[in-house]
Amino acid sequence: MIANHAARGIAYMCLAVGLFPFLNAAVKLLGESYAVQQVLWVRYLGHFFLMLIIFLPFQGRALFRTQNLGAQLLRSLLLLGSTTSYFVALNYLPLTTAASISFTSPFIVTALSVPLLGERVGPRRWTAVAIGFTGALIIIRPAGASFHGAELFVIASATFYSFYQIMTRRLVGQDSPVTTIIYTAVLGALLTSLVGPFYWVTPHEPINWLLFAATGVFGGLGHLFVVKAFQWAEVSVISPFVYLQLVGAVILGFFIFGEFPDLWTWVGSAIIVACGAYITYRETVVTRA
Repeated sequence: MIANHAARGIAYMCLAVGLFPFLNAAVKLLGESYAVQQVLWVRYLGHFFLMLIIFLPFQGRALFRTQNLGAQLLRSLLLLGSTTSYFVALNYLPLTTAASISFTSPFIVTALSVPLLGERVGPRRWTAVAIGFTGALIIIRPAGASFHGAELFVIASATFYSFYQIMTRRLVGQDSPVTTIIYTAVLGALLTSLVGPFYWVTPHEPINWLLFAATGVFGGLGHLFVVKAFQWAEVSVISPFVYLQLVGAVILGFFIFGEFPDLWTWVGSAIIVACGAYITYRETVVTRA
């Protein structure tokens, strides 16, 4: 039974990480012709309506019941900040570079868990955090000619997402995962609706309509599958599969945008993935001790 649960969790996570590179590729393609404000608006509207279609018929108004409205709104706002920063970065950076730097989030979460959650972090995990950030610096190379500055938006995105994860840890068990998903979609749709319409440019090519639709569908389903994955399996089992996003980013970056990571991006990515996987492993060991 446990093995079946783990297999389901892994399957859901693989579905999610299979969708996210396509979402990012669609955002990058749309960014060539449309403002990021419009792309964000359509992405969140699509996410919102998709979640309503899937869950509202079965849960009704109970879908919106929460025991901690303020925390739900803050958590949703943090995810919106992460998504916005990442979408801006995608306009300027290769898919693989953006994906690799975004994986610094576990290092930030580990550092923040000490003051915000009161957790104890041993020297092994602190060492992994330090080495992991070194991997990010190898990719970014702030003093090099390849440094653009948009890399900082990915760091901002990872930081927002880390606070989002901290909030999630503090609120475990208070609301259902579905309620969390719907509040993320609702707040994102409401706030982007305050800005997005002013940047609207009507697409004239069918492919662009499809790309806009894909941002909502891929984003909504991707986050739903992540939640499902954590429902069925432990973090230590499914977290390593998150790094499969890099495979999708490399493939789509090469075939769609003609991008291919240089040697230092490969080196930095390998360091980040190895350190992130080690931190997950150590957290599991400490938790079970």
